[in-house]
Amino acid sequence: MTTVGGQAVLEGVMMRGPSNWAVAVRKPNGSIAQIHRPIESLMARHRLLRLPVIRGILALGESLAIGFRALAISANYAAQDKDAKDSEEVETELSRGALIFAFAIAIGFAVMLFKVTPALIVNWLPIKGTGWFVIVEGLIRVTIFVLYLSVISLLPDLRRVFQYHGAEHKAINAYEAGEDLEPNVVQRYSLIHPRCGTAFLLWVMVIAIFVFALFGRPAWYWLVVTRILLLPVIAGLAYELIRFAGKHSKNRVVMTLLAPGLWLQRLTTREPTLDQLEVSVRALREVLQLEARRAPDAGRVEVMA
Repeated sequence: MTTVGGQAVLEGVMMRGPSNWAVAVRKPNGSIAQIHRPIESLMARHRLLRLPVIRGILALGESLAIGFRALAISANYAAQDKDAKDSEEVETELSRGALIFAFAIAIGFAVMLFKVTPALIVNWLPIKGTGWFVIVEGLIRVTIFVLYLSVISLLPDLRRVFQYHGAEHKAINAYEAGEDLEPNVVQRYSLIHPRCGTAFLLWVMVIAIFVFALFGRPAWYWLVVTRILLLPVIAGLAYELIRFAGKHSKNRVVMTLLAPGLWLQRLTTREPTLDQLEVSVRALREVLQLEARRAPDAGRVEVMA
């Protein structure tokens, strides 16, 4: 069985396998547009890059790049006029400069809000001892993250994106259960998936507590530097945890330990409609057809749901 992951986009879903990704978008005129692209993963070509932790750092970078490209495609289709013909072409690619800019904005915002800000807040508090320092910092970081998700989940414009996120999870869950990929069948499956990016982000923050504890309580400027430079290592460790959870999703002990990450998905998923499930299924079918012709080594690359 091909390992499949995905992402909700504007009025659509991106699905990816080890060597291909596809995005399906509901256009304003009601039809579904599909775009697919190959993935030239460095991990598929270099054994060294498939080592634990290293592969997680690369997988995260690849996922972000594909996600931004898929979002650009969906935004361009969503901006079409309702009277636009299905044959009408839209811009489907981000330029290298636009992709780098999107990376910088997204990562910069996340690092400042979820890494640097909690560290500086705790540094100003009268806390003694390294242990309490990193624990309080971790609690503040997780609190900011949960509050952030809670606030954006209330925005009406994001509700449909969260419905497509739920549609993505349901389709992958149905596929992994060996079910027929039909919207009315897929609808019966769970909104929750152990390889979800939401759970991944939570575990990035939890693992950070243990990693940062190794560096004690340095001066504020070194505090900021360590929170930024160690992020790739922490992300690589979190990737290994999510990857392990995906392979042991039937183990009760593992699922109990990972329960907070699963609960958090309730904030970023909503029950999708059959129309939205149709879009998700269309993207998944496209990827599976493409993966049927993939290179033998490509299947070693893991992806997140």
